[in-house]
Amino acid sequence: MKKLIIPLLWLLFSLSVHSQEIITLPCETPEEVSWEGGEKAFFSTIWNTEVVCNVSKPTMEVFRPDPGTANGTSVVIAPGGGLYALSIESEGNMVARWLAQKGITAFVLKYRLVPTGEDGVKDLNETSSNNLEEFKRLISAVIPYSVADGLAAVNYVREHAKEWGLREDRIGFMGFSAGGAVTMGVAYNATPESEPDFLVPVYAWTDAMPVQPVSADKPPMLVICASDDPLGLASGSIDLYNSWYNAKQNAAIHMYSKGGHGFGMRPQGLPSDSWIERFYDWGIAEELITPPGK
Repeated sequence: MKKLIIPLLWLLFSLSVHSQEIITLPCETPEEVSWEGGEKAFFSTIWNTEVVCNVSKPTMEVFRPDPGTANGTSVVIAPGGGLYALSIESEGNMVARWLAQKGITAFVLKYRLVPTGEDGVKDLNETSSNNLEEFKRLISAVIPYSVADGLAAVNYVREHAKEWGLREDRIGFMGFSAGGAVTMGVAYNATPESEPDFLVPVYAWTDAMPVQPVSADKPPMLVICASDDPLGLASGSIDLYNSWYNAKQNAAIHMYSKGGHGFGMRPQGLPSDSWIERFYDWGIAEELITPPGK
């Protein structure tokens, strides 16, 4: 009997260690957008990565650092995917795991997306190629709700910061591509309760969220992109930086000559592979992250 009990206890322990901690965020039911079926998760052979699509209810998965390394900084991560899908692994979970190893509590946000069928990536390609006006209409209809989910995420983290051992003044928002559009939507529409303390738009899709005039007292921002981005997002990233710089707000930019689009945590043997380390260095320099031993 004892021989059976020990493996069972180990199995239960292993399951508890790897169990997901999911937070459901509050949201209003849209009148203009409706979804059929549930959220879909699968491996996209088109993007060659794990994706999620047809998100109708915003959630966050929590990635906590070891208590001995936790530094009180937290980051909400918004993966990209054209507002049709989420590149949940290379622009979400892998980023979160890296940050957690550095003592940063990470929250991978699944924000609401354009309603799709079984394969949101395929739907994205077909609609954007065959019916551009419909593509633009669907993007315009859903992005206010995507941004609302980003605002709700920051607000939720700040409300629960003390019980999680987090600092209320070190809550960041990092987003990739369409997630970068959500990042800037959060920056432009935040209230004091939902405003991040720092922003990291990574190859942000500024067509979906155009660059806007910046008011005073905006949080520090680090812009990351590659000049050879095939979607032409380098110019929008430069405009983002300039909007902060011209308003005398705290801004930095890493514009890599090579990297393409959607590099996330995928190694390419290029300097852009180390972008997340440059973010960490920037966070320490801006006193947004406390390094070990400090």
